[in-house]
Amino acid sequence: MSYNNGRYSIKVIFIQRDTRDLCIFLEYTLLLMNHDFNQEALDLHREHKGKLGVVSKVPLSTREDLSRAYTPGVGQVVKEIARDPSLAREYTLKRNTVAIISDGSAILGLGNLGALAAIPVMEGKAVILKEFAGVDAFPICLDTQDTEEIIKAVKQLAPVFGAINLEDIAAPRCFEIEERLRAELSIPIMHDDQWGTATVVLAGLINALKVTSRGESKDVKIVVNGVGSAGVAISRLLLAYGFTNILFCDSKGIIHEGRNDLTKEKLELISKSTSKGKDGLLADAVMGADVFIGVSKAGALTKEMAMSMNKESIVFALANPIPEIMPEVAKEAGVVVIATGRSDFPNQLNNSLVFPGLFKGVLEKNIKQFDISMFTTAALALASHVNTPTKEMILPNMFDKELVEVIAGSVRI
Repeated sequence: MSYNNGRYSIKVIFIQRDTRDLCIFLEYTLLLMNHDFNQEALDLHREHKGKLGVVSKVPLSTREDLSRAYTPGVGQVVKEIARDPSLAREYTLKRNTVAIISDGSAILGLGNLGALAAIPVMEGKAVILKEFAGVDAFPICLDTQDTEEIIKAVKQLAPVFGAINLEDIAAPRCFEIEERLRAELSIPIMHDDQWGTATVVLAGLINALKVTSRGESKDVKIVVNGVGSAGVAISRLLLAYGFTNILFCDSKGIIHEGRNDLTKEKLELISKSTSKGKDGLLADAVMGADVFIGVSKAGALTKEMAMSMNKESIVFALANPIPEIMPEVAKEAGVVVIATGRSDFPNQLNNSLVFPGLFKGVLEKNIKQFDISMFTTAALALASHVNTPTKEMILPNMFDKELVEVIAGSVRI
């Protein structure tokens, strides 16, 4: 089979493999061919030589300007900060600046591609923080994937920044890195792949349940497929909110006490769930489930699996760029609310809905550290920002101009 859109052509040779996976691949490939965001992104980055620059806040056109901004006047600022370190927030960029730290070990859904390849993503995060929240941010991509070296580097860089956004650091190292930095530094630390994603998922689930006959009930059966950084944080936040009937699945199937290959994070999750002692594969887990949350891989949830779920089922298929199940297939299977991580389908669950407001909130209020209650409160604020959720809109659009202030306002000690 061949396809040509006037610009590109592809020829598909059918081999013996999963037909469904092939159809998903073709659908996504044709979508990209018809609107070539890949080439447009390359053109944009080449034209501007990246997306981020540095702009001075003060004039520097006279000798007097130079004397105030630099020597000799800056010496007095130095002495004041040395006398009282807390004045760094008043006299320097520290008050409103975030370091976006990555080691490039888990870039988007592309994998471990290293520090240099991580720069465009970290630049993008910085631009979002600036444009949406007025927060200055700078990408710092570390050429090491050693846990101790990363922790040491972040601690050495910390004096310049008011907060740290950890990004695209692979599990399980990301858990230890975040935990130790929170304990050892007095500025807020957040691994956005974990907590930004988890906050949006909880908000989405709160509103998705309202669309069904379940309303605000927490007595629902949930399956979380994929227990990496995002999956662990999603599960922790769901449990903290009061959802307890949760089955967790990884590439080997249902996570249960009888397995001897579990990390401490997986053991923690099953110890808090009321669904214990169950064995089997993903297909066994989703049978009769009310909610499926996927942070795993393309095509993981088949149409047959979705059909086996409970009536008025909810599916969050968040694998990128190709979700666990395509929305139209999920709807054919009877799913009532389907959400993905993509902007070309309704109900995009993207951490950009919350991380700008979260960082703005902790910086403005000089909060020393994030905790799980802040993410729960932010999720409730995000959910409440939609007055009447529908099947096609469970969360607001990320370009909603009020959203950042809503999330920032929800942040409190």
